[in-house]
Amino acid sequence: MENKENITDHTISSNSSVNKEAKNIAIISYITIVGLIIAFVMNSDKKHEFSSYHIHQSLGLGLTSLAIGFIGIIPIIGWIINILGVFVLLYMWIMGLVNATNEKQKPIPIFGKKYEEWFKNV
Repeated sequence: MENKENITDHTISSNSSVNKEAKNIAIISYITIVGLIIAFVMNSDKKHEFSSYHIHQSLGLGLTSLAIGFIGIIPIIGWIINILGVFVLLYMWIMGLVNATNEKQKPIPIFGKKYEEWFKNV
């Protein structure tokens, strides 16, 4: 019996017809907030596990981006955090997109495991 925690760190075989659609939805989810909404709607019918995973990761990135934007309102220290946060978010976004493109269901660096926890019921 496979341990449930190992599910998030594996590569999905590309010989399944479902995986191509799921992969496309997963990639779309990382293309701005509009892409996230489109991916959410596209995935609402079939609920692919792979694309749902990346939608949750992308949702977490969007909300983290919003939080960093609000922190940026604070003079001086908020501006510094905002500038650094943008670079960290860019790195996390690139890693998520690379994982989706390479068909890996792997959490994005830093907050990925928390996003799994927080959005498992979404």
